Amino acid sequence: MAKQKEPLVTHIYTADPSAHVFNGKIYVYPSHDLEHDGEDNDDGDEYQMEDYHILSMDNVDAPCIDNGEALNMRDVPWVSKQMWAPDCAYKNGKYYLYFPARDKDLRFHIGVAVSDSPVGPFKPEDDYIKGSFSIDPAVLVDDDGSAYIYFGGLWGGQLEKWQTGEFVENPAEIPADAKALGPQVAKLTDDMLQFADGPEEITILDENGEPIKAGDEDRRYFEGPWMHKYNGKYYLSYSTGTTHYLVYAIGDSPKGPFTYQGRILEPVIGWTTHHSIVEIDGKWYLFYHDSSLSGGVNHRRCVKFRELKYDENGKIITMKPYDED
Repeated sequence: MAKQKEPLVTHIYTADPSAHVFNGKIYVYPSHDLEHDGEDNDDGDEYQMEDYHILSMDNVDAPCIDNGEALNMRDVPWVSKQMWAPDCAYKNGKYYLYFPARDKDLRFHIGVAVSDSPVGPFKPEDDYIKGSFSIDPAVLVDDDGSAYIYFGGLWGGQLEKWQTGEFVENPAEIPADAKALGPQVAKLTDDMLQFADGPEEITILDENGEPIKAGDEDRRYFEGPWMHKYNGKYYLSYSTGTTHYLVYAIGDSPKGPFTYQGRILEPVIGWTTHHSIVEIDGKWYLFYHDSSLSGGVNHRRCVKFRELKYDENGKIITMKPYDED
């Protein structure tokens, strides 16, 4: 397990890893951080990503391979800039790469590109998914073949600007004692290219069955949703953003509601936290990123992974990113 807690690749900066096992092999779909000296701000202008490189490993002990550029924003007609955290799903004998980006009006939407290979190249649809907005798509193909897409991120991700169903440039601030905004979920059409319904907001509850409040920054949703199943339950995990935790909630349905359970990973070096959870050869792994490769520069990150464990009750055991276990 020499690769655990070390960057998967060091020749480029990578972040936001969505990991999957396709045909017995591990594929990681990260964003690609570009080096520049621009400003860091709450709108995420420092994250100037414009293409995707897909990583692969034969197993968790094998070398990680960069399979080259799979998609570039110049190939996507509706995109103006900032192709951020992606995900990939397999269905119908095809691979579907979902990605957020800003349109010509600088509003984030979610696009999809299709390939016969898990490493691409991917051919994008001419326009973004109708009804999509914000960032951080993650897709679950459930046991019955139904596919669900999860997305949404605050601040630079513009989630709070879409509360009315229309884009509002300067929405009123959500009071600390009001219900926190949750991620969005929509069922995908059979061809995986559009929303079959929704999107609708997911509710995340506390231990008393009450919605988590906007001021509860240790537990409230900020960005980076991920969905996986364990022992028949749906595990929604996400980043708290300002407090830099990876946390999770459990539900009985892919659309929730979900009840908050606890932390997965304590804060890493760097501001952002974004992850995926995947089963590989009977064990579970957390893929995540930090800024250790660049010495702490927020927009120069590196992807890592480590084993994730559950207790006898199905709760995820909290991890510290730089411990020695």
